[in-house]
Amino acid sequence: MSDADPVEQVREICLALPEAVEKSFGGHTSPAFRVRDKMFVMISEDRTSMTFKGAAGVQEALVAGDPDRFYVPPYVGAKGWVGARLDVGQDWDEIAELLVDSYRMVAPKRLAARVSLPPSVAPHHPLRAGGDGTPPSGQGQPLSLLLTLDGWVLRGRSAFCS
Repeated sequence: MSDADPVEQVREICLALPEAVEKSFGGHTSPAFRVRDKMFVMISEDRTSMTFKGAAGVQEALVAGDPDRFYVPPYVGAKGWVGARLDVGQDWDEIAELLVDSYRMVAPKRLAARVSLPPSVAPHHPLRAGGDGTPPSGQGQPLSLLLTLDGWVLRGRSAFCS
């Protein structure tokens, strides 16, 4: 991903997901992202941080592993949500993966299923890598968000939308 405004990067990731919409939370003016009216990402009013839903153990691992980037947010932190600072350098491939996971936790099963393929299928998926169906060369290749007419694909992972 580019060095664009962090809020724009979050927006690009979230709105590429099936039926995801941007709708502010309560009386706030900052962006929040939902699927079928269930929130999966909120950006702070000052746009320096965001919160997203995390699977069991994710919050603890992220905060313990990198407290300069991740934190336990007030109010929703007790429910497993994770805070991520947007005013520090972020690994946008990791953030994209975390936001996709957040989406999958709140999306209806049919929509959530549209953002993953079995690992045995993913390496040869036609949207993979350069779009020619050949798997990317080497391990550890950086992720990038590839927008397509039908959705998106994360290169180097088995998360796809078609």
